[in-house]
Amino acid sequence: MSKLSEKSLRILEYYTILDQLAEHCVSRKAKQEAKNLRPMHDLEDVQELLTQTDDAKRMMTSSGTPAFGGIREVAAALGRAKMGGVLSTRELLDVASLLHAAGQVRKYGNEQQDNGLKTALDHYFARINSNKYLEDKINRAIISEEEIADAASSELANIRRQMRQQNVRVRETLNHFVSSATYSKYLQENLITQRDGRYVIPVKSEHRGDIPGMVHDVSASGATLFIEPAQVVNANNQIKILLGKEKAEIERILAELTTDVAGFADAIEADYDVLCKLDFIFAKANYSFKLNACSPQLSEKTQVNLLRARHPLLDQKTAVPIDIALGYDYDTLVITGPNTGGKTVSLKTLGLLSLMAASGMHIPANEESTVCLFRNIYADIGDEQSIEQSLSTFSAHMKNTVAIMEKCGPDDLILFDELGAGTDPEEGAALAVAIIEYGRQMCSLVAATTHYSELKVFALSTDGVENASCEFDVKTLQPTYKLLTGVPGKSNAFAISKRLGLQPAIIERAKEQISAENVRFEDVLDRLERERHQLQKQREDADRLRRTAQSEKDKAVNLKGKAEDETDAILEKARDQAARILREARLVSENVFAQLDDMKKQAQTNAADQNLAAARAALRSTLGQAERNANKREKKKVEPESIRPLKAGDTVYLLNVGVQGTVLKPENKDGMVYVQAGIMKVNVPINELRLEEKKKEKPKKAYHAPTGNAAEIRRAAAKSELDVRGMMVEEALMEVDRYISDCLMAHLDIVTVIHGKGTGALRTAIQQHLRHDKHVKSIRNGRYGEGDMGVTILELR
Repeated sequence: MSKLSEKSLRILEYYTILDQLAEHCVSRKAKQEAKNLRPMHDLEDVQELLTQTDDAKRMMTSSGTPAFGGIREVAAALGRAKMGGVLSTRELLDVASLLHAAGQVRKYGNEQQDNGLKTALDHYFARINSNKYLEDKINRAIISEEEIADAASSELANIRRQMRQQNVRVRETLNHFVSSATYSKYLQENLITQRDGRYVIPVKSEHRGDIPGMVHDVSASGATLFIEPAQVVNANNQIKILLGKEKAEIERILAELTTDVAGFADAIEADYDVLCKLDFIFAKANYSFKLNACSPQLSEKTQVNLLRARHPLLDQKTAVPIDIALGYDYDTLVITGPNTGGKTVSLKTLGLLSLMAASGMHIPANEESTVCLFRNIYADIGDEQSIEQSLSTFSAHMKNTVAIMEKCGPDDLILFDELGAGTDPEEGAALAVAIIEYGRQMCSLVAATTHYSELKVFALSTDGVENASCEFDVKTLQPTYKLLTGVPGKSNAFAISKRLGLQPAIIERAKEQISAENVRFEDVLDRLERERHQLQKQREDADRLRRTAQSEKDKAVNLKGKAEDETDAILEKARDQAARILREARLVSENVFAQLDDMKKQAQTNAADQNLAAARAALRSTLGQAERNANKREKKKVEPESIRPLKAGDTVYLLNVGVQGTVLKPENKDGMVYVQAGIMKVNVPINELRLEEKKKEKPKKAYHAPTGNAAEIRRAAAKSELDVRGMMVEEALMEVDRYISDCLMAHLDIVTVIHGKGTGALRTAIQQHLRHDKHVKSIRNGRYGEGDMGVTILELR
C-alpha cells in the first residue's frame, strides 16, 4: 500500500477503528491480526469474511461467546520442547490452559452443529484437535507455578511421605528442648526455626556448652546462637537427602511432561492458530453488536449507497444517520452548508464505511446498503498547515491534491474537504472545478465539501454532478446534521449574524456588497428550501396516512380470517351432525329390514301383506325425516282435505307415504295425530292425512282367486331394474335398499341397478354397500349390451 493510501487511512481514522476492534480480541495474536487488517479487493474474499461475521453473530445470539480466555502464547515453549529443552511449570500450565480452551471451543462448535446450525465457521471448529489426555496429565501433576502435586508420580509421593516422617521426628525432639524446664532456660526464645534448610533452636550465647550441637548462625548482636542439637543431626541429614531426591524427581516429571508436549507440538500449534482466528472473527462480531452494525451488500460496479449510515466513532445512540450515494445517477457529490453542520463527518462516513466493508467488517448502516471495493480511497481532509515545512493551509492541501491527481484512476474514491479553500475565492473556486473535472475524467468517484457558490452552480449545470447540503436550523442556530441530496446548501451567515445580535445596518450593508446574480441565486435557494420543507411535510403526512391505511387493512384481514375460521367451524359441525343423522337412519332401516324378513317368512295372508306395506311406509317416513334433518330442507306442506275433525277409529290416507291407517288418537295441540298403519304406530302431522269416508257396503260377491299363484302376481308387479342416476350417494343407497326389499317380496332373482358411468364414485359406493347385504348373492358389472360399466347386475338369494 502506497504512503498516500496509508495517509488516507489515517485521515479517515481507520486505524482508530482497528484499535477498537483489537480491544474485543482476547489473544495477543488476534489483537495483532486486528491491527494489521487492511482493505481487500477480491469480492469473494470480502464476502466470505462478512459471512463469517454474520454466522458468528448468529451463534452468539443463540449460545453466547466461546471461551477464548484460556488461549496462551506457547510458540516459544513448543519450539524449545521440540529441541529437547525442559519446560517450566508455568509453560506447562500455559499448554494445559490452551488445550482446555481448545476443548471448550470445539464443544461449542459441536453444539451448534447438533442444533442443526450450518455456518461458514464449521471448518474452523472441525480443525481443532484438543488433547484431553495431555491436559489432564499436566493438571494432575502441577498444582501451581510453585507446586508439584504428590500424585505426579508414586516415587514423588513416597519421598514426600518420608520427608514428613523425618520432619515429625525432628520437631518432636526439638519440642522436648523447647518445652523442657531443664533446657528452656538456656533458650533465647521457645521456638523452632530453620537455617540453611536445617531445623535449629535459638540458644543464649553464654549457654553454648549446655546444649551440644552444630552452630549454623549467629544473631547480629552475638547474643543468640542458632544451634542444631546433636540429637537431630542425623534426621536433618536425612531430610536434606530426601530434598535432593525430591528435586531430581520433579525434574524427571517435568522432563516427561515436556516430552509429551513435544510429541503433540504440531497439533497444539495448529489449535493455537485456529483459536486465534476464531477469536478474531468473534471479536468482529462483538464489535458489530457494539455498533449495531450489519453486513452490507457488495456490488461489482463502482457505486456505493449508504442508507441510515452513522460514523462508527460517534455515540451510536445519538448519532444522526445519513443517506449518501455515489456512482448511480451521478459520480460526483458537492456538499455545502454552514460550518460544524456535518459536512466533514458525512465525507468521513462515506470513506470510512467503504474501508470497513472492504476489510470484511460490518458497517453501522441499514442492511440494504450497497458498497463496492474501491481500488484506492484518497482523502484530503482537515487542517494540513505545517509551520515546520513552511506550508500554509492552502499549500498543504494543494500538496496533497497534487499527489492525489497523480495517482487517481478508475475505481478510486476521492474525498476533498473544503476544496480550493485558503486562497482567493474566485481562483479557489476555479481550481476546485478544474480538479473535480480532472478526477471525473480519470473515472474516479468524487465527493467534496465547499462554501463556494460557483461549485453549487457547477453541480446544478453539469450532468453527473449532484448537490447535497447539511441542514441547519436558523431558528435555533443549531445544525440538524441531516444530509439532503439534491439540494444545494446555504452558509446562512446573515441569518446567524442577525440571531447573534449583529446590527441590522451592518447586515444590510453586507447584502449590498453581494452581486445581483448571487442575490438571485440565494433567493432561488431560499425558495427551494421552502418547497423542500413543504414537500417533506406532505411526504410525512402521506407516510402517516399510508401506515394508518395499512393498519386498517391488517385489521380487516384479521377479521376476515377470523370470520372464515368461524364459518368453517360451523360448516364442519353441520356436516358432522348430518352424518350422525344419516347413521342413525341407516341403523333404523337395518332394524326394519330385519323385521321385514321375519314378516315375509310369516306372511300367509293379505293382512300380512298389508302390515308389510305399512312397515315399509313407516320406514320411508323415518328415512325421509332423516334426510330432511341432514339437508335442512323444509318439506312442502300438504293442505288437509278433511271436511271435519278426525276422531279415533277414522280411516285416513297418509299422503306422504301412500298407505291407509286408522286414527288412534285425534289431533293434539301440536297438530299431530296418532295413527296406526299396519303394525306401526306413529305421530303424523294432520296436514299429511286425508279422511277416507266409509262407502255403503255392496253385497259381497263370491271371491274368485286370480289365475296363477301369489308369487307370480308380485313378480309381475315388481320392476326388474332401478335407475338412480343423478342422485347423491346417500339418497341412492336408500333407494337401492328399498328396491332390494321390493324385489325380495316379489321373489325376483336377477335385477339391475342403473347408476351411470360418470366418475365411478356412485357405482363404487353402491357395490361396496351391497357386498355387506346378506340378501345379495353376487354382484357384477354389466356386460356389452347390458349397459357396460353404467349398470350393476345383482343376483338375490
